[in-house]
Order: sequence, then structure tokens, then C-alpha cells
Amino acid sequence: MDEKHSAVVGIVGAGPVGTINAIYFAQRGWDVYLFEKRADMRLPEQKMSQKGRSINLALSERGLSALRNTHMNLEEVILKSAIPMSARMVHTTSGHQTSQAYSVNGEYINAVDRALLNELLLDAAEKLPNIKICFQHTLKTSNFDNGTLEFEVESCSTNTTYSLDLIVGADGAYSKIRSQMMRVSLMDYSQEYIETGYCELSIPTKVDENGKYAFALDPNHLHIWPRHTFMLIALPNIDFSFTCTLFMPFSMFEAIDSKEKLELFFEEHFPDAIELIGKENLLNDYFINPRGSLINIKTSPHNYKDKAIIIGDAAHAMVPFYGQGMNCGFQDVQVLHEILDQYNVQPVRMLGGDIPNLKEAFNVYSKNHVKDTHAICDLAMYNHYEMRSAVTSVRYLARKKLEGVLHSWFPRLIIPLYTMVSFTTMPYSKAIERTHRQTFWLNIVLGFTLTGTVLTVVGLNMKYQLSPKHISGMIKRAISYVI
Repeated sequence: MDEKHSAVVGIVGAGPVGTINAIYFAQRGWDVYLFEKRADMRLPEQKMSQKGRSINLALSERGLSALRNTHMNLEEVILKSAIPMSARMVHTTSGHQTSQAYSVNGEYINAVDRALLNELLLDAAEKLPNIKICFQHTLKTSNFDNGTLEFEVESCSTNTTYSLDLIVGADGAYSKIRSQMMRVSLMDYSQEYIETGYCELSIPTKVDENGKYAFALDPNHLHIWPRHTFMLIALPNIDFSFTCTLFMPFSMFEAIDSKEKLELFFEEHFPDAIELIGKENLLNDYFINPRGSLINIKTSPHNYKDKAIIIGDAAHAMVPFYGQGMNCGFQDVQVLHEILDQYNVQPVRMLGGDIPNLKEAFNVYSKNHVKDTHAICDLAMYNHYEMRSAVTSVRYLARKKLEGVLHSWFPRLIIPLYTMVSFTTMPYSKAIERTHRQTFWLNIVLGFTLTGTVLTVVGLNMKYQLSPKHISGMIKRAISYVI
């Protein structure tokens, strides 16, 4: 009988996805090393260095499900520091605001500060005795077949090598683990930068007439100023402020290179935001905070034999416009461990070096889950267009209205795509397949609506002798709702 040894997993990247994965592995009985190249982000000096570098997160059901499945009360802990957002609030250049609910059933997503979420997960991970968190460890080399990772460690004069039974890459869009996996495996890889960059701004806390802190805008909305090729968004924080993100082409960022140009730009396109942000804050944040780039990455497969696997942005970085990057990464973790359960993978290494059934489980994970990560990457790219432009379109609003009405009448037959993505754990690829089927029937309904409109116009013309211009206008309006 083969001798058994406790299995050790090394996870590179202590962001939210890497940290929750460490918790899952530790709960399965693995000994876990969690490596992070930065210093402990919970230290005050580290918090200051991260200002202006992150987009706030929208936590929805996929992420909540993964938190819930830890059975560590993490969902409740994190939601105490989150703010529910039940709708978008669209701001026009005239200052008019229109609320667009995310769900006819009152469902909502949750605004949460990325750094705070990460800190809470690290706190939870530290409570588990079989997790060792190694900060200031910069990955230098890896040997997956031998199970070794070599790090440059801040506190050591020489590099440190760790021997591991499994290596997990959760080290983000520019993953070193992924790049080194590509050298030893037939991994398909694609990346696409979009011409849009981003800059973080902020709306400060307001003090009301009673001297109490208050929000400057409705906190239960994701606020958006769509301007076709660029947009401004704002998400609420628990300190009554809003984190704003200005998305626009890099060429526009380069063109707005003086305070005068910035003031004129905001006066023309975001006049109501100037007072909310404050002119001085706007000028400081715009010219001090860094410009971020947005990248879309797809890979396949996500594993190398039974030796290594990548998750989160390391496997599928996406643009942030569907609010699913972190949610998808959390679902990676839950799906992975469900498959490990299905294949009865135990945290033991046989004398020969193998972990029984691990390779089969990893292969199934890649085969089944890769298509879902590709699907949400595509949806996020499409939602970039929707958020900056389509939300103000009459035909978009009409279709959304009809879809919402049909969903309320036939909740199991018609489910809006946003509902399937944000408020269920349905695989992304299946959500898209279902949407295509629903769109076919929705267009039939709209076609009947158009036919009914034309017949009504013909009837009215016979009775009232309408002018050709009037008839043409009525039919064109009906067609616009269908297209």
C-alpha cells in the first residue's frame, strides 16, 4: 500500500480570489501557502499607497454564493460593509436623473470597497491554522513538474524556494504563473486592450443642515453619466462618499492636459458633477491619480496536468463594465472545489507524488468552465457599449421595459440576461444561450406589436384621413421599438 503524505498547495496572489481560494483549500484539509508580492495591505502605509488605483466592486449573487459556501459567516460580515444598489441612475447633461431598476423583483447588487473586502478575507484566512500568508514574496521562477516556486523575499538576502504538491496562479491579469505555464503547455491565449482608460475621482461626504454626514447622491443607485464614447460612474462608500471613475479614450485624457481644459470639459459634459466632486478635488484627482488601462484576456485550458491551475484574472481578465470580474473569480473557486468533491480529491499525496483523481478533476474543470469565462468576457465588452450609450436609447429602454413586463408575467419562461448574470449562479454560457432563445420569441412579440400598430394606423387613416407624413411617423416610431 502506498504511503500517504499531507498535500501542500501554494497560491500565488493574495487578492480577493486568491485569498478565498486559500480558505477553501484549508477547509478541505490542505496545508496552504498564500504568497503575495506586496506588503500586508492592512498596514496604514499600504492603504495610502493604493489610493486612486482601483475600481470599486459590485458584489452580486455569484460572489455571495462563494462567500456563503465557506460557512464562516463571510457573506454577513462583508455585506455589513457594503451598500445595496437596486438600480442605475442615469444623469443627462441637463442634470435630469432617470432611475433604471436592475430587476422587477427588487433584487440588487452591492457596492463594496475592493481593499476592504480583501482585508476582511485576509482576516478570515489568518484564523485558519493551516494557512500561512507570505507577504513581500516576488515570484522569480517556477517548475511545475517538480512542484517548486522560487521567490525573492524582502527580508532575505537570498532567494527562497518552496516545494509544493499543487501550484495555483491567482496573480492577476499580468500573471507570472500563467506566462510560465504557457512555456510548458499548449495553452491558447488571447488579449485585447480597449482604447478606453480610466481615472479615479471622488465625491466627498456631504454635511447636512443638522451637521450630520450624508450622501451627496442617492446611495442605492449606481450613478452613471453616459456620453457615448466616454462616461463617468459613481459607486457609494460606507463613509458617505462616492468613488467615481472617469472612462474615456486615452486620446481624450492626453488632450485634456490643463486645468482650463478640464474645467471646460466637465462644464460641457458633466455640469452637475462639478459641484458634487468640487472643483479643487476634481483638478487634484484628475492630474494626480494614475491612468488605468483595461484588458480582456482569454485562456484555455486553465490547468497544466495536475500540477498547476490558474483562476480569476490570471485565467480570464475582463473589462469592468458588467461588474463580474470578482464575482466570476469567486465562482471559479466554488466551481473548482465542487468538482474536486465530485472526484473525491483528498489532500493527500501518494509516495509516487500523485494526488489521486486531481488530474481528471482539473481536466473536467477546464473543459466545462472555460466556455463560461469566455462568455462573461464577451458580455463585459458588450456592456461597455450599453453603459456609455445604449442606456439613453428609446429602443433600448422599450425592449428592457417589455422584457421586464414579460418576466413579471412569466418569471420562469422569460428571464432578463442581467438577472441571469447578476442574480443567479447559472453558468454564463447557458445564460447567453437562453437569451438568444428568448430574443427570438421577443422579436416575434414585437413583430406582432408592429403589425398591430400598422393595422391600427390603416384603420385610423380610413376614418380620419391622416396625412402621409403623420402615417409615416407613426410607423417609424413603432419600427424603432422593434429594432
